[in-house]
Order: sequence, then structure tokens, then C-alpha cells
Amino acid sequence: MLIKTVLNKFERFKSFIYGDCRLAKVGGSEALVIDIKARRNSKPECPECGKRGKTYDTQPARLFEYVPIWAFKVFFRYAPRRVLCPIHGVKVESLPWGYGKEQMTISYQVYLARWARRLSWKEVAEIFKTSWDSIFRAVQYAVDYGLANRNLDGVTEIGVDEIAVFKGHQYLTMVYQLNAGVRRLLWCGPQRRIRTLLRFFREFGKERSAKLKYVCSDMWAPYLKVIAKRAPNAVNILDRFHIMRKFNEAIDEVRRTEAKEFKAAKQENVLEKGRWLLLKRPENLSEKQTSRLGDLLKLNLSSIKAYLLREDFQQFWDYQRSDFAGKFLDDWVIRTMQTDLEPMKKVARMLRNHKPMILNWFKAKGRLSSGAVEGLNLKAKLTIRKAYGFRTIKCLQVALYHTLGDLPEPLCHHRFC
Repeated sequence: MLIKTVLNKFERFKSFIYGDCRLAKVGGSEALVIDIKARRNSKPECPECGKRGKTYDTQPARLFEYVPIWAFKVFFRYAPRRVLCPIHGVKVESLPWGYGKEQMTISYQVYLARWARRLSWKEVAEIFKTSWDSIFRAVQYAVDYGLANRNLDGVTEIGVDEIAVFKGHQYLTMVYQLNAGVRRLLWCGPQRRIRTLLRFFREFGKERSAKLKYVCSDMWAPYLKVIAKRAPNAVNILDRFHIMRKFNEAIDEVRRTEAKEFKAAKQENVLEKGRWLLLKRPENLSEKQTSRLGDLLKLNLSSIKAYLLREDFQQFWDYQRSDFAGKFLDDWVIRTMQTDLEPMKKVARMLRNHKPMILNWFKAKGRLSSGAVEGLNLKAKLTIRKAYGFRTIKCLQVALYHTLGDLPEPLCHHRFC
């Protein structure tokens, strides 16, 4: 079977035909070069308005890299025409297999982008003997197409969080869709500021924002303020994951302070290597860790008091009704404020100040959790490592949308399975 026959089967372009196929030297190595010609009497198409016009002149032949065949690189060779458009003047014609001054065909870019979702960009560049920048351009094309063609209807549950990137306290604000069966990255923007989240809601649109039912976020005041203003119909949930993380941070602070006191008094540090004994859930401890934790519980330590307060609070999540849960929360806060554990008292004040939003967890019947957000954040961090080589926020955003955005892809017959 001739190569032209295969190409006409899978990559047929209207108003163009395939010509000669030959092996030639391209960039110092042997490659397969396939000529493309415009059909007789066909008119070039204006890239601005899509209308066909007269041929003004013909430019020198250019090479467009295509999907490799066996061990050979493949190039389309074509001399672009310039079209005389009555509206936009003289323009280089629109080509169905490429765009602008890009030297790779659209099919090859989509093909590389699919590989880049599974392997690191550096590995893909090495496999196909191309550059890291070429992989970036391929991924960027796939992302631009996906963002322009994705469907945002039916988004009723979102999660808002941030991840640290680069050095010097730089952040990306991440907004995820958390609907059942559809969990993806909706938007990401630089910095962790009010105007960053405002930009998301502005791009998301007032109509879609009004349809949001639940928003899961942490307790950072600027986020809460923006969500209340831009998503007035949504229930803002401060869920279990973020709250229990505050407990663990408080327990760890008490433990570190107590360990320093042991060292200052030249006493034996019974809490040495005991951090995870106090932070992990009892059911997740090993048999050896459970035994040691039992020994620590017999001691009158501030760390143990903080640990027991956290375990006592776990009953809060077992309630079925928000009014009973609210009564338990009030009682727990009173008991905690009577202790001398300042980190735990700080948690108690936080719970008291955010009580309505915490009780919203019961309105959502516990089905919406920022644990899903943290899971997506973990995938985001793995994506950052897999795409190492970026130096800008823009490049990082492209990588994250490509991996986590669940974006539609341009049509391409060459699939990587």
C-alpha cells in the first residue's frame, strides 16, 4: 500500500492533494518528505475571515513536521500562497494542517501532547528527538483548544485552595469542580489574593456563579469574603479535612513546646520520635505504635491533653443533625477554653467564630470534602515535577490544565493507547 493511500485515508485535506513521497536529508538526518499541492483552480483561504480570494503570489516551500513513521521523521512540503482578501488585504493562506509560523502540523502537536500527559516532557522530547520547547508548544495548543471548547454547564460544586510554587512564597490559586463523577481543574491563577479569586468569578460569569450550590474552601478570610459576594446562592463549607488539620497543627505545636521544656530542664524526652503517634488516627497506627501510645496516655502531659481533646471532638462528625452538632461544638469550646493549652484554645476560638460555616458541612450531608481538593492538589504537585523545566507561571498553568483540566482534544487519527 502506498503512503499516499494511507494519508488520503486518515489525513485528507480539502482543496489539497498529496504529491511525491521521497527520502531526503532534513537537519542532517534522513527523513520522509511528502509534497502537498493545491488542487487546480482552487482558491486560497483568508486566515482572518475564512473567505476565499485570488492568489496574490506564492512563497518559498516550507516543511511541516508530521507524525513519525517507523524510524523516520515525516515532513509535509508545501509552498504557501498569499491570498488577496478584499477586507484584510494580502495574507498568507490558511492551511488545514498547520497555523501561523508553527513548524509542526496540528496532528503531530496533538500526538505529542497525548504522550506528554503520560510521560515527563523531557522524556517525550528525547523519544521523538525534538526539543522541550516543541513539547511545550504542542501542549499549549492542546490546552488552548480544550479551554475554548470545554463545557462549563452543570458546575454546581467547586473547591478553592492554593498551592505553593517556585521559591519565595509564590502561590497559585486553584479552583476545582467537585461534582460527583466530574472532578477537574476549572481555573488557576497566580498569587493568593482577593483579586485573584475575583478574576475567576469574572471569567466564570455571573449566571454560572449564581447556579453554584456548594463551595468548599479553607478559613482564609479573603476567600470567604469573595465567595459570599460572588456566589450568593452557594453554601460555603468549611469541612472536616481543613478543620482537623488545624487540630493537628495545634497538637504538634504543644508537643514541640513540651519537648523544649524537657530539654531545658535536662529531663528525659518521652515524646522523642512521637510526633506521628499523636497526629495519626488510632486505627492507622501499627501494633508497636499503638503500644507506645498506650504508655504515653498514662502520663500527665500537655501533648496528651491536646491529643485527647482532638479525639473527643471526633464525635462532632457522627451527628446527623446540625442543631445537636452545634450544641456539642459549644460545649467542647467551653471545656477547651478552660485549659491552659493556648494552641488548642486558638482552635476553639476559630471554631466558635466560624460555627455557621462549619455546620454547613451537615447541609451538604458530608458528601463534599476538601479531601478531594487536596487529592487534586497532590496530582498538581506531581504534574509540576513531571513537567520540570518550566520557568514561568504561564508554563506551569499550561501543564496543570493539560493534566487536570479534563479538556476536549482536537480531532486526531493518531492515538497513543
